[in-house]
Amino acid sequence: MKVVATEKAPKALGPYSQGYVHGGVLYTAGQIAIDPAVNDVTAKTIEEQTEQVCKNLGEVLKEAGTDFAHVLKTTCFLADMGDFGAFNEVYGKYFTSKPARSCVAVKTLPKGVLCEVELIAAVEE
Repeated sequence: MKVVATEKAPKALGPYSQGYVHGGVLYTAGQIAIDPAVNDVTAKTIEEQTEQVCKNLGEVLKEAGTDFAHVLKTTCFLADMGDFGAFNEVYGKYFTSKPARSCVAVKTLPKGVLCEVELIAAVEE
């Protein structure tokens, strides 16, 4: 197993890693809208937060040696299903290969954010 860690994405908020590659597959931790430049959430709207989440995931993908085109599955968590349409608008700009996905509403997310996304992606070996 290979740990994936980059300073270009937020540091873990607890005892976990940004991601792991094993057997040609990347498994990421959930990413929230923390801006790694200031180590805090600065985005307010669902669109802004989704954009930051996708940027963070992009950096983890890059560090692992893969990209959005190789994402197999995402799991998305929304604080409010009323944000589903706006979330999808931004999400769709990044996940153009349309990977398999689950999207659920949750009661609360870390730091009170509006969304969180984790993913599984193929990594060329």
